[in-house]
Formats: sequence, structure tokens, C-alpha cells
Amino acid sequence: MSTIAVVGGGIVGLATARVLARRGEQVVLLEKESALAQHQTGRNSGVVHAGLYYPPGSLKARMAVAGAQSMYAYARAKGIAYDNCGKLVVACDESELPGLDRLAERAEANGVPARLLDPAAAREIEPYVRCVRALRVETTGIIDYPAVCRALADDIGAQGGEIRLGVGVASAESTPHGVEVHTTTGETLRADALVACAGLYADRVALACGLEPDARIVPFRGEYFELAPEKNYLVRNLIYPVPDPRFPFLGVHLTRMVHGGIHAGPNAVLALRREGYTWRDVDVAELRESLAWPGLWALAKRNIVPGAREVVRSLSKRQFAASLSRLVPGIEAADLRPAAAGVRAQALRRDGSMVEDFLVQTQGRQVHVLNAPSPAATAALEIADHLADSVEQVLAS
Repeated sequence: MSTIAVVGGGIVGLATARVLARRGEQVVLLEKESALAQHQTGRNSGVVHAGLYYPPGSLKARMAVAGAQSMYAYARAKGIAYDNCGKLVVACDESELPGLDRLAERAEANGVPARLLDPAAAREIEPYVRCVRALRVETTGIIDYPAVCRALADDIGAQGGEIRLGVGVASAESTPHGVEVHTTTGETLRADALVACAGLYADRVALACGLEPDARIVPFRGEYFELAPEKNYLVRNLIYPVPDPRFPFLGVHLTRMVHGGIHAGPNAVLALRREGYTWRDVDVAELRESLAWPGLWALAKRNIVPGAREVVRSLSKRQFAASLSRLVPGIEAADLRPAAAGVRAQALRRDGSMVEDFLVQTQGRQVHVLNAPSPAATAALEIADHLADSVEQVLAS
């Protein structure tokens, strides 16, 4: 039996610790917060993604398609609330039809059940939607991800694993026989291997552990609203726009939540700190670090128009509502109630290219997840098997 230190108490870290514990390893999971799933996992819209958007053959495509099924199966086994309700991606005008057709082709290439619908057929599914054509994606759904995390934590404990809350990683160093992990509480944990799933601080943790990451994390805040209850009838399940090909995010959409209510959003604006959930959350040192990374400026230069639109939408509820009313007429600014924002940990290379796929980097007996944005929650159980295999490989080397 080997001792494995797992860094990060989000869904990927928890799922990885669970797999390693089930394989007979002694697992110690370190989470800097006082509770689990406090950031990306606990602040997303609860969507189980089908694998529609990702390049065929990529880790994201393969793991999202498999992950949707394994996540539904895990939810059924644990009694966790979920609904495989499907979604509509809608083209609101003729200019968006080529993009919708490309998504249909990608769905077929990735093995995602999907079908194109005319406006009448789309309105049979979502009576209030406005479109010239729509793509029905069958395996998209909604789930309670915090409940998934609680179940994963229970599984870790049942297998003899340990979860230490309020314990972060200050640094780590490789030794001839493993890894010495120095924690923020002054302890030193001697492990045979380390796997880091640190999300918004993935690159920082990698650097502190002596690894030079291939990319840097730049945080993008996604702001959400909820529809006023009297307007919930406008949305049955999930309604998404055709993504703007000039911008690397999906655009604001409408999502029924698994415990009720309709989520609207998110937009995407630069966060002023890595865990900055409002415009008032500013960390000067972290902001300076983001602005000093050449990749951010290169990305901004290529996305001036859509980026400016996102900022306007962040500052104006009227503009946010206008984007939603393209999908479903009748949504007005007065219908939107503020909801908790999230921050996406986006890995950017120096040249401004976004790391599109999951990125895992190893050094010695360390395995670091350097990019695991959406659909990481959907694919968490598949990512966990992949990471556990990587740990076994470094232990055997």
C-alpha cells in the first residue's frame, strides 16, 4: 500500500481520491477551505454535458460522453437528484445556421445523440423558444454536484481515506522515494506520490511543488441570475445559443436547476482575483500576475468585440436580459434576480491560445492537473480513473 497525497477538494480531487482508495492506496486529501466543493464545483450551473462541443478524439470529448453516463449511474446508485432532460441549442437567425450545422456534425463524430429540429418541432419541446432551427441534444442533463461531492467524500472515508479541511499546500519537493508535502498549517506529509487537482490555483501549486507548468491560469468570472418564479414557465429544461466562434465561451443560456428554479447565464469577464466573485473582489497581486501574462493580452486582442460585449452585459442587467430574450422572448431586466457567480480556471499559453483539452503534467512522482474546466464535473469519474492510472505509472517508474 502506498500513501498518496491528493490536493484539492473539488469534484475532480474527490473522485480521484475515491478511485485511489478503492484501489487499495492510503489516501490523504488536502483542501485549503473549511468545506468541500467551495469554488468551481459548487458554483456551476449543475449541467451534465453530453460532449457536444469538443474536438473529436480529444480527452474532453471522450470523457464527457462516457462521463455523462457514469455520472448518471453514480447518481442513481447514491440516490442523488438528477434529470437526463436533454437540451436545445437554438439558432436565432439565419447567420447562426452554419454554426448549428457544425455542432450537429460534431455531435455525430463524438457519438452524441442529437437531431436537428425545425421551429415547430423545437416549440413542442420548449413552447416559448424563438429560433429558425434547433439542435436537440438527448444526453444533456442536470444534477446536484455538491451532493455528488458529499457522496464521494463518504466513499473515501469508507475505504479508510482521510480528508483534511483547512489544510493547503505551501510547497512540496520530490525525494528519492516520493514527495514531501509542506502544508500551510506547518505539517510535513511524506507521501509516495502526489496528485494535485487545485483548480484556480493549479499553476501556483505546480510551481510551489517545483514543476514548471506549460500554461498559466487566468480566472474568468461567470455571473448568473435566476428568473423570477412567475417567469419560470418560459423554460422547461435547458436552452443554449449557438456559440460565437470568435469567443471561447458558450454564451448566456437558460438552465432549469435540479432542485427548482431557472438559472440564467453565465457571461464571461476577467476576474480581478482568482476567487473573485464580484467586481469588488480584488487582489492586486493576483490581478498584476494575470495582467503580466502575455497570453492574456494576446487573447484580449483577438476578442476585443465579444469581450467588450461581455463587460457591458456584466454591468447592465438590461443587456443581460436582452441576450436571454433572443432565445426566449418576454424575459426582461425586472425578471432577473442575482445569483451566485462562479470563476472558471482557464489555462492560457504564452501566445494567448487557450488550452482546449484537459491538461495533465507529471514530474517525478507528482501528477498535476493544469487544465480541467467544463466539462470536468461531468467527466470527473473518468478523469479520476485517468489520473489514478497516471499515479500508478509514476509509482512503478
